[in-house]
Amino acid sequence: MYSKEQFAKMLDSTLLRPQAVWADVVRLCDDARRMHFASVVVFPFWVSLAARRLEDTDVKTCTVIGFPFGANTRASKIFEARNAITHGATELDIVINIPALKSGELGIVQREMTELVSDVHMQGMTSDSKRTLIKIIIETAYLTDQEKIAASRIVQDSGADFIKTSTGTAPTGATVEDIRLIRNTIGSGMGIKAAGGIRTVEQALAMLNAGANRIGTSNAVQIAEEFDPDAFLAESRKRPSSPSEQRESTDN
Repeated sequence: MYSKEQFAKMLDSTLLRPQAVWADVVRLCDDARRMHFASVVVFPFWVSLAARRLEDTDVKTCTVIGFPFGANTRASKIFEARNAITHGATELDIVINIPALKSGELGIVQREMTELVSDVHMQGMTSDSKRTLIKIIIETAYLTDQEKIAASRIVQDSGADFIKTSTGTAPTGATVEDIRLIRNTIGSGMGIKAAGGIRTVEQALAMLNAGANRIGTSNAVQIAEEFDPDAFLAESRKRPSSPSEQRESTDN
């Protein structure tokens, strides 16, 4: 079981509501500093504000690129990424080209991802910024299982740090089944960020137990505050064992 500190450090506190204003972003950053989240995720417009607010803290500033469908041109995504880094972003959540992927244009998707990751890494090397962590959103809600596998392999080959399930704008978000499928596809060598529709501690823990390393949620403060490792450990001990566990107990 995770400690409260470990659990909080796996949460990305997200604010991607178009009606959010300056005060909402400030509150997001102040809460993240207090809770010691992994990052805050904001629109590119708010990156400078978030980076200033989080300066000299352990919370990273993350923004979205090609949001929400990834259907921008490769050149525009590269510009977005460079601009975000220049203004203080240290993590990028980049949306894969969903229409190209659905059209079977895997070569186009592969070239775009590889070039984006390479350019972002080079940008970090040639500026004062630290290395930028890259998460690629594949938007599982729109993909078949075979497309999820293909997208996961492309992201893995690109050199990105994480595969992220969802933007939070699709009809559905992260599922335990998708986390398991992605983890079985890529192995243990890279991260998985579960996002979209995660509103409770139970949901977050289910994603982590299935193989996720990071949780993206707009409900991060409530989830972190409600997480009680001792209570959840005690509750898990009370739950009835599965039939297979019962058989093992009988055999022993």
